[in-house]
Amino acid sequence: MALRSAACVLLRTAVDVGFKNHARGLRSTAVLGHRSPPLGPMPNEDIDCGQLDSLEKYGSYARYVTAVEEADRKEVWWRTYRKHREEEMKEAVKPINIGLPYQRPSRKTEVRERKRLMTENKRNPELERADRLRDFRISVDKVKAEWEKSNGPYHIQRLAEHYGVYKDLFPMAYFVPRVMLRVAYGDNSDAVVHYGNHLTPTQAAQAPQISYEAEENSLWTLLLTSPDEHLMDGEQEYLHWLVGNIPGKAVMSGEEICHYIGPFPARGTGFHRFIFILFKQDGPVDFSSDQRPAPCYCLKERTFRTLDFYRKHQAVITPAGLAFHQSQWDRSVTDTFHQLINMREPVFEYERPPAYHPPQRKYPHGQPLRYLDRYRNGTEHTYGIY
Repeated sequence: MALRSAACVLLRTAVDVGFKNHARGLRSTAVLGHRSPPLGPMPNEDIDCGQLDSLEKYGSYARYVTAVEEADRKEVWWRTYRKHREEEMKEAVKPINIGLPYQRPSRKTEVRERKRLMTENKRNPELERADRLRDFRISVDKVKAEWEKSNGPYHIQRLAEHYGVYKDLFPMAYFVPRVMLRVAYGDNSDAVVHYGNHLTPTQAAQAPQISYEAEENSLWTLLLTSPDEHLMDGEQEYLHWLVGNIPGKAVMSGEEICHYIGPFPARGTGFHRFIFILFKQDGPVDFSSDQRPAPCYCLKERTFRTLDFYRKHQAVITPAGLAFHQSQWDRSVTDTFHQLINMREPVFEYERPPAYHPPQRKYPHGQPLRYLDRYRNGTEHTYGIY
């Protein structure tokens, strides 16, 4: 009633002032102020709040979950959160798989092979005896080999997504690492690169040993880059190693486009990702436009972008393997900047000044018990600290 009275007053005022042409707009605005009726029954409209004890009890959590799932599947007239999410998913662009094609074996073949293996194991008296005596041992190497053939590539893909590898190197694209890339640093291969583990720059100072399964007549490209290390542009990377036209598994026989340099994460910038990517080539590739001088210790010349490199050669190279580790600053980085790169070491740490405390009082009445802790290990004389 009050809204209608206000609308009439506004309409009469508009007519008196002379806004006859705009009076209709004011009337429409007043009408739109009314709340429109619902388009269907409201949620829980049939429940009597005064008689809640008479409602049917679920009796168990499983029945409650079943009832919730049935209610969730019913069509409603209002916009639910699921509808909002479905519209967002339709509008979003799905990432493209740029990796090697994969033809999964038929399910019947997998089941038949599994049944055959189980039958052989049951007929093996040694396995039966070891299982009965509870001293049966499973080889970790066999388990890892089976994992690499089955679920390993998908687990590595999930780890790469978790660490933002695809997002920073291949925006709106991804690949499943079908080829297991094994990277190890040191003479005894004691520092192994897995998928996000921590290695110090001292451990990764020299070029690592690379191994993977490949045919003899195949060609490969190995890339090592860091998307977090660039000092001037966050969209750029620093190229640490690039070897192309690798025949088979002989990495040392490939064409070294850019020689290896160890990690040099700046002090105070936290952990940096160092990513190894193995590309499979369809044939020989001309990398003359990507060639760096040897030796190359200029950061400007080592500025790199994986996406641009892949776009340039995407017709002949396909990402197939992946491994990455993380490193943060240590003392060897200082030597790398001073001796190899020949520049002052950038430091991003903030040196906090010591906390200020007023002179200690001999009888600090009304102070908490931790009052004396403020003056421990100081140069001035303290009272009550023994």
